[in-house]
Amino acid sequence: MLDPELTVQLKRVLTSLEQLLPKPIPALDWSVTCAANWHKHSFVGYLEPLDVVEQIVLGDLLGIDEQKRVVDENTRQFLAGLPANNILLWGTRGTGKSALVRAILNNYAGQGLRVVQVDKDDLVHLPDIVDAIKGEPYRFIIFSDDISFEVGESSYKMLKSALDGSVYATPENALIYVTSNRRHLLPEYESDNRGAMMVNNEVHHGEAVEEKISLSGRFGLWVGFHPFSQDQYLEVVRQWTSKLFAKMNADLVWGEEERQAAILWSQQKSDCSGRIAYQFANHWVGKRLLERRKA
Repeated sequence: MLDPELTVQLKRVLTSLEQLLPKPIPALDWSVTCAANWHKHSFVGYLEPLDVVEQIVLGDLLGIDEQKRVVDENTRQFLAGLPANNILLWGTRGTGKSALVRAILNNYAGQGLRVVQVDKDDLVHLPDIVDAIKGEPYRFIIFSDDISFEVGESSYKMLKSALDGSVYATPENALIYVTSNRRHLLPEYESDNRGAMMVNNEVHHGEAVEEKISLSGRFGLWVGFHPFSQDQYLEVVRQWTSKLFAKMNADLVWGEEERQAAILWSQQKSDCSGRIAYQFANHWVGKRLLERRKA
């Protein structure tokens, strides 16, 4: 018979260990789950279903028609079992990079598209994620949002290996889509250019720059998102305002007062992106409709 004191100690140890272990997670039913998040818990990771995916559609994304066309076309190739590329969506904040991926999912979930969202720090678990989905009869986008690295980070090395296929390759039913504010996913410093040389009147980058380009260069497609001009911003504001008034079964109001208010809004935010246009439209339409109800 165990010593009573030892029994108490064992119970305490087991209780502590139990807190470290994840709760039992049932296997994902991808027939009803369109998106999942890779969740890290202590020593293990698992796919956790995302119950709510923002119901945004491609038509809601204004001012980025060419970017939508490129990503949509690549995704349709992928769904058809044809050659397709991993994509780096890079550029200014608030221009619709991650929203475009969500819209693509909503557009093609009925055709078997699924998304696995992975935080930057969890990219080291890409082999485990791949193992969890490679036998499924669906097409998966492994999606990492708003990432940047320092050279030498373990997640940087793992992503580089996955894109290159040098250590392991993603299965034929998976592509990697990544968003970043940085074109090369890494910070760029003035000192990086010190190793550059002129050879036959051509600039040859130094090792620091070559290393930074080497990761982004492994993406088959670069899709750039750039700041709107004021005219583009105002057009997107007008379109969003029109959509929201229509959604509320109200007549569109758009004139010089609205135009000047939209410009002031962007100046106060020091930004005239699509996100800022949508935020202004919500503010202005809500304000106007509330005034009508009070009248």
